[in-house]
Amino acid sequence: MTNFLTLADLTSDEMHDILDLAINIKEAWQAGEETPYLKNKVLGMIFQKPSLRTRVSFDVAMLQLGGNALYLSPNEIQLGKRESVADVARVISRYVDIVMARVFGHYDLVELAEYASVPVINALSDYAHPCQGMADFMTILEKRGGFEGQTLAYLGDGNNVSTSLLFGAALLGMDFTIATPKGYELHPAVWDMGRSLAAETGAQLVATHDPIAAATNADVLYTDAWASMGQEEEAAKRRRIFPPYRIDESKLAPAKDDVIVMHCLPAHRGEEITNAVADGPHSALFDQAENRLHSEKAILVWCLDAA
Repeated sequence: MTNFLTLADLTSDEMHDILDLAINIKEAWQAGEETPYLKNKVLGMIFQKPSLRTRVSFDVAMLQLGGNALYLSPNEIQLGKRESVADVARVISRYVDIVMARVFGHYDLVELAEYASVPVINALSDYAHPCQGMADFMTILEKRGGFEGQTLAYLGDGNNVSTSLLFGAALLGMDFTIATPKGYELHPAVWDMGRSLAAETGAQLVATHDPIAAATNADVLYTDAWASMGQEEEAAKRRRIFPPYRIDESKLAPAKDDVIVMHCLPAHRGEEITNAVADGPHSALFDQAENRLHSEKAILVWCLDAA
């Protein structure tokens, strides 16, 4: 049984395998071929947080793979409140073949995986967002043709998305630079893990507080919302601190001429990214969004060893 909790749990070969599978499944889908890898399989989808991309992409992924998805809203399963996480894991494992969970606390996800007897996928936690990371690196692979010699620059908060980007870049041998305001850096334990992974691939991992320095010669520019779900009380403060990290024309200028711009969405246009960039010729925002569908198909198939 294979869980998918963080990209750091993968080997470099496993990450390449999942990306290759995602590309193959997407090409088959575009050619009109059926891909019934998960015929008669059922995915249980546990949501503590609402989502457009996660809900629709996993639901459609199972449909296109020949299976079914069951949506369980925050009111239906209150992890650790109405029923213990361990008991939820034991019960739902009797009904479905695989589980994905979109949670607030990563500890809930870890406990869910510990007690479940079917694979568990992290569809977002406060620690990591590996499904988004896989879609992002799939998009980079399609647009850049590879990872070595490429630099991914992330501007903004040291959050779950940037954690997954650091882990993925380290596994794939892609250089990674993150520019954050002081006090919003990635946790030191994330850096320790990232450096351990990068030791195998030679990826260069850099942290700075200078967004222009980070953007200089970047092949990929990436940003995310300044305040994540659950950080609403901090939003006003963050809107005062983060404007220098906005991706606008001033960040495109020092980057590579063919730089691609990425954002995991939803975007707060005018805050972390301008309309001109989000809708401009460098934008890959909606290719990323589409690739959530195809990369998640590959994750599901990989977890169930159904390829």
